Amino acid sequence: MSEMPIEDYLAQGGRLTSPGNVPPRYRGEVLRLMAAFVDSELAASAGFADVINDAPGITSRIASARIVLEKADHAGRVLKVMADFGADTSRYVGTHPWAARVGRDADIGAARQGGDMRLAVFHYPFTGWADAVVMNVLQGAAAVIQVQEFARMSYQPLAEVFRAILPVEVRHAELGREGLAQIVATNPESVRASVQYWHPRVSLGFGAKDSERFEMHRRLGLRHRPNAEMLAEWQATVAAQLSEHGLKVD
Repeated sequence: MSEMPIEDYLAQGGRLTSPGNVPPRYRGEVLRLMAAFVDSELAASAGFADVINDAPGITSRIASARIVLEKADHAGRVLKVMADFGADTSRYVGTHPWAARVGRDADIGAARQGGDMRLAVFHYPFTGWADAVVMNVLQGAAAVIQVQEFARMSYQPLAEVFRAILPVEVRHAELGREGLAQIVATNPESVRASVQYWHPRVSLGFGAKDSERFEMHRRLGLRHRPNAEMLAEWQATVAAQLSEHGLKVD
């Protein structure tokens, strides 16, 4: 009996456990996914570091500092898997402008910028604490859905890392909702503009609804749920969370 081609094995739900037996296309796509995640976590960490001192009180400062620390830790965990794949991780040893942002009114769509692979949403700046909290609520909900998807991927060592990361990302999202509740209790008008600003920018992180790359990822066992399905879940999730405070997306 002839051996099953590895692409067919993956398409039928097979799992891989070592970088030594992965096909070139699979290797390239896994490295791309990891780079996008690592760069996004580092950019997110740097962005929240800039608003720690804007936090209103010790509890909020601790929550923000925890997010800064743990997102950097998540990047480090995935970076170790990248190194196993033979990726050149030296670019993460030196300095890189992870805190760099475009203008608030810039419109870069979903395009990559600045020489790294962060999601486009992490190129936009905060205008203050309330704005950062709103972004954390919206992006936190997106991160949970996306990490849940990655935790099911066919490359098991990386899936295990994402399964360990998931509960921490869930807690980050919870911290965002707790912060939002505190803000709207005293000044709900302060966050309405931020909701309208961040919602479309976060939504772009789910990718095109008719993505050809998703179909390739599905065949390789790297993804399972279409972009449109994940986006719809996120939209419903954040709509429910915002409605608790009388907020909605226009």
